[in-house]
Amino acid sequence: MSILLLIIIAIAVVLGVPDFRKQLVTRPVFRVFKRILPPMSTTEREAMEAGDVWWDAELFKGKPDWRQLHNYPKPSLNDEERAFLDNQVETLLAMLDDYSIVHEQKDLPQDVWDYLKKEGFFALIIPKSFGGREFSAIANSTIVSKIASRSLSAAVTVMVPNSLGPGELLMHYGTQQQKERWLPTLADGRDVPCFALTGPEAGSDAGSIPDLGIVCKGEFEGKETLGIMLNWNKRYITLAPVATVLGLAFKLRDPDGLMGDQEDLGITCALIPTDHPGVETGRRHNPLALAFMNGPTTGKDVFIPLDWIIGGPDYAGRGWRMLVECLSAGRGISLPALSAASGHLAAKMTSAYAYVRRQFGMSIGRFEGIQEPLARIGAFAYSLEAHRRMTAGAIDLNISPSVITAISKYHMTEMARKVVDDAMDIHAGKGIQMGPLNYLGNAYMGIPISITVEGANILTRNLMIFGQGATRCHPYVFAEMEAAANPDEGEGLNQFDGLLVKHVAYAAGNFTRAVWQGITGARFNASPVAGETSRYYRDLTRMSTGLAVVSDMAMLVLGGELKRREMISARLGDILSHLYMASATLKRFEEDGHQVSDLPFVHYCLQHHLHAIGVAFDGFFANFSNPILSTILKRIIFPWGIRYKAPKDKVATQICSSMLKPGVLRERLSHLCYVGAGEDDATGVMERAFVAMFESQSLEKRLGNAQRAGRLPKRIPFAELIEHAFAAKLIDDKEAAQLREAEALRYHAIQVDSFNEMGATQSPAVPFNADAA
Repeated sequence: MSILLLIIIAIAVVLGVPDFRKQLVTRPVFRVFKRILPPMSTTEREAMEAGDVWWDAELFKGKPDWRQLHNYPKPSLNDEERAFLDNQVETLLAMLDDYSIVHEQKDLPQDVWDYLKKEGFFALIIPKSFGGREFSAIANSTIVSKIASRSLSAAVTVMVPNSLGPGELLMHYGTQQQKERWLPTLADGRDVPCFALTGPEAGSDAGSIPDLGIVCKGEFEGKETLGIMLNWNKRYITLAPVATVLGLAFKLRDPDGLMGDQEDLGITCALIPTDHPGVETGRRHNPLALAFMNGPTTGKDVFIPLDWIIGGPDYAGRGWRMLVECLSAGRGISLPALSAASGHLAAKMTSAYAYVRRQFGMSIGRFEGIQEPLARIGAFAYSLEAHRRMTAGAIDLNISPSVITAISKYHMTEMARKVVDDAMDIHAGKGIQMGPLNYLGNAYMGIPISITVEGANILTRNLMIFGQGATRCHPYVFAEMEAAANPDEGEGLNQFDGLLVKHVAYAAGNFTRAVWQGITGARFNASPVAGETSRYYRDLTRMSTGLAVVSDMAMLVLGGELKRREMISARLGDILSHLYMASATLKRFEEDGHQVSDLPFVHYCLQHHLHAIGVAFDGFFANFSNPILSTILKRIIFPWGIRYKAPKDKVATQICSSMLKPGVLRERLSHLCYVGAGEDDATGVMERAFVAMFESQSLEKRLGNAQRAGRLPKRIPFAELIEHAFAAKLIDDKEAAQLREAEALRYHAIQVDSFNEMGATQSPAVPFNADAA
């Protein structure tokens, strides 16, 4: 007993007396930490430091404050933004013929271009003081989503000037002179912007761009001027073929020391008129089945003055930090908007089609084989919209959450891909025959573009989400890395010592909670709400604690090797991502007023996210480099096994029941899907057929009962059945007319396009003639 007491006293002295602790514990740990610390390039450091942490930090620390989540304000449109959506956006959507845009004109019509410029669609983020609309992030996102439900080509055209580009960069970093010169003309459409970053040798690895600028003296406007001689070769640049002003990222060198002592200044951004001598634009790429302007730009020996650098000469070499910060915001608005639009479109049109399309004498939506993907469409549409709202809302709080926007970019585009795939499977032949009647084909073809742009999805998942999250979201690791990198080792050791004590206490607390929550199944975790969703808060807290424990262990054991163990890193990133998406879903349910009708969607989403978290944990444990430690961690976090299951069939059936009838819930689920009012508009025809058939269901049931009773013939076309029922006086004139109209709409809605020859005038399908019937 005395020996044990002496050991405890010795440990207390070592840990409690700073000088002893530093010499016996901190210094050895500090040396090991510096040795295993992964090398970090300048661009990686700038990317790491750019942006903010937000709810992701709460999820990463192992003990999220759910009341803080609920206290974040609900994103909403102001009166001006709502009026723009109800008027200008609706007018624009009625002008768009997406089939003609993509397959005939290969461009937006001139009247559409003129309308976009005149009404300020390219100036959504530009301040009113410069002639812009100065809309919120949620308004920007909502507008792009609504347009994307009609035409991805038009949505991308609107999206890019309001995302990463000259306008965004000028607002944040431009000199006053640059703002006054460019922002008013960008706002009213006299200038069209593009931004050139990607090239043949630098895609997702944008930090390796070879495009070069050399500081030198040259002639500009007849005078010798200190400037930059530029050479570049860029591709995949949206709006480049029609741009009048080019934002350009390049590496800047000053070999003659004309700007100072530093030769390699780093990545720099400049703004160049496209009619400037040596600038080449105009050629186009052909991005799958979309028709937005996208193309290459090159420049050879292009001389520009130094004050064309965005922010002026003082911002030479600071371009990467600028780009990362702005790209973070763009990822949180643009691509989530496109992905959410896929959910709105697929949910509304596929539910209608599943009701309208008949096989074996009944709507295909009644078959369980159809209900499985249809339920997934509805649940993912709910989750996508929740994710879009929460992420855009963060940006409106003046937060630029770099990890969350990376999560949004990857997971929302992947969810959109699954949603559209499911919609195509249900639509079958109607989905693959292109023409004015196909509202889904271009959305399907556009998905790979979202997957590819603004950081390819493979890179985003494997390197960015956890790669940034492990350092930025962890309460101590980034500060420890900075202490280890301090050139003054004594000062760095002092900093590290204080952080190490806190880190050990933090890790011990998470470990203890993980053990308790594993044994009890999180039953005693706190929840901010009562009712059916309360258990999800408890489970998510448990998984947050588990993530904190395994993240610390992975960084401790693998150190710098974790950066190269991309599959391990990706699985940890998946856990963080699904924690965030589940949080967004729960927040939406709270914000929408606990609608009981929404519960099946919430249950499906949370069961899906928790199951995905379980799969990611299982993959981590199975592949971690230390099998003994892996087994111990699994037994701590999941002592009774990983028991999260995929969503239940019963929940899927409940979702489909809601989606297959008109009503408030279905409208709330798909409110950003544009439904055309034109007589032959594909979305309008499908929706009207759906409503008409639903309203006629009691009459159809009457006819079906009469068939089963032998009063009406069986297995005849429905049009003939209507006439037999009318002749037998089972329905009156008004009811017969209602059924004829519903059947005519149904027949019109299920048609596909055909052509005399490819590219020639459409040969119309033979319509169902209600009067003749």
